[in-house]
Amino acid sequence: MNRYPLWKNLLIILVLVLGLIYALPNIYGEDPAVQVSARSAVVGEAERARIERALSQAGLAPKRIELAGQQLLARFADTETQLKAADVLRKELGRGYIVALNLAPNTPAWLTALGAKPMYLGLDLRGGVHFLMEVDMDAALRQLRERTVEDLRSYLRSEKLRYLTVGLEGEDVLVRFADATEREAARKAIARQYPDLELAERDDGKDFFLTARFGEKAVLAERKAALEQNITTLRNRVNELGVAEPVIQQQGDSRIVVQLPGVQDTARAKEILGATATLEFRLVEGSPADWEDAAKSGRVPVGARLYPQRDGGPVLLKRQVIITGDQIVGAASGIEQQSGSPAVFVNLDGKGARRMSEVTGQNIGKPMAVVFIENKIETVEENGQLVKKKYVVEEVINIATIRDQLSNRFQISGLANGNEARDLALLLRAGALRAPIEIIEERTVGPSLGADNIKAGVTAAVVGFVAVAVFMVLYYSLFGVFANVALLANLVLIVAVLSLLQATLTLPGIAGIVLTLGMAVDANVLINERIREELRNGNTPQAAIHAGYERAFATILDANLTTLLAALALFAFGSGPIKGFAVTLSIGILASMFTAILVTRALVNLTYGRQARLKSIAIGGV
Repeated sequence: MNRYPLWKNLLIILVLVLGLIYALPNIYGEDPAVQVSARSAVVGEAERARIERALSQAGLAPKRIELAGQQLLARFADTETQLKAADVLRKELGRGYIVALNLAPNTPAWLTALGAKPMYLGLDLRGGVHFLMEVDMDAALRQLRERTVEDLRSYLRSEKLRYLTVGLEGEDVLVRFADATEREAARKAIARQYPDLELAERDDGKDFFLTARFGEKAVLAERKAALEQNITTLRNRVNELGVAEPVIQQQGDSRIVVQLPGVQDTARAKEILGATATLEFRLVEGSPADWEDAAKSGRVPVGARLYPQRDGGPVLLKRQVIITGDQIVGAASGIEQQSGSPAVFVNLDGKGARRMSEVTGQNIGKPMAVVFIENKIETVEENGQLVKKKYVVEEVINIATIRDQLSNRFQISGLANGNEARDLALLLRAGALRAPIEIIEERTVGPSLGADNIKAGVTAAVVGFVAVAVFMVLYYSLFGVFANVALLANLVLIVAVLSLLQATLTLPGIAGIVLTLGMAVDANVLINERIREELRNGNTPQAAIHAGYERAFATILDANLTTLLAALALFAFGSGPIKGFAVTLSIGILASMFTAILVTRALVNLTYGRQARLKSIAIGGV
């Protein structure tokens, strides 16, 4: 009656062992570290030797230097040594490398090999920086109208529709015609080509005007696009900071929240987030052999310039720029219809389309390169004072062959795979901010405050756990011990699942865990009281145990299901810390169902299940 089959016991043991393994990384803490990555290549043993030599000369001893993916990680014993090492490495490595401060998990290699990683800590627990940025939507809409003016000029000329002027008048695009017949023909053509424009006619003496204004739907779409592209751009830039779990999300219809947990260099974060970037399309000069010769000899042909490629190696490009990133209005990755290979489809404004058509028509079969240019600001120490210096990073991100005369829409082919196509489309779209942004709020959370929050949260969890454990033992005797074991297993499983999901734990998340501990014991209280009731009704201990678990299950399921629905609603409609609370609460509810019913039942079965003539059980006073 009160025995589990072998497979069920083994399943429970397996779940608990796996939970313990994946929860273990969280007890090892973190090391202050300096993360080094190359801007246009992959770091390797040469960079490791160079870093070791520079640190040794500066008298700084790292705990170890390891290769983590495409980055080198130098670990240190304390943050003071870490900060000094970062300054030394920035001077030693120069601008070709990204040197960022980080906190690296101190997880043993055998756990890492099993895929076990610690869960991320939020800004309130780890410390870091919080920015609230506002997107200049007026500037975004103004740029949209200016692009439309250029597009209309180009379109009307291509359709051989005569007009006098095209310009802006407030929020309207104003097109002037010499007669009403041309205006009517243009109105029909524009309505067909630009369905988002609301057109109206106006007469003024001998002039005939057509006004075009973007409707509410188009304005909202542009505002949304500006916000999304700026978020994408900021996310790309945050990658340089080596932040494990950044929060970059929309707030309202014009603001962006950026939270960078673990970032200790606030000035560096502001410099990267505030940097501006653009793109240039240039024709390629010469062959790969010419590029190598120019790089080695330093002799560059007249009218050309030497650039580094992002994947390594030099390339010669013509000095004349075809178009810049300001003239790109859209880019998307896809599949080329003829060959089925990955490609990027680019849309240009009117001015860019004319220029691209002219140049590519004369250079079919020749290669064209995309140059990524980023203006950066770095803070350096000179004569004991911090000085901000501006510099420019230029690198070639793609080279492709011109196969046909291009216009306002063209494709870039010759890409290695779909991932490269998506990355290039992303850079084309998000190389520059679509609209200016301004930091309107900045907060810094120190690591010491985060440590205090962790200490307070852990203290609350421990005090709550001990109080519940003592009560359960005093009130339910041995069955209280079983409940406490289940409670501990519940805590381990919550931490393990959060670590497996690589979720971010915040202070409200800790509150969710503490609340879950209190709720988890409710199920055992229901079961134990039901067993007591069965014993008072004269049932044998074995029958009382069986009936207690069977009859309490429906009540436990109902109570936990309603709480789970509330947690899901919090996750669906909440944001930020509320979502964190909902996640930990949901995981805790599911874990408590497993531990309170299956784990405690397994312990009871192992203790009492084989005693056929059981006379009493240790479940407190009955």
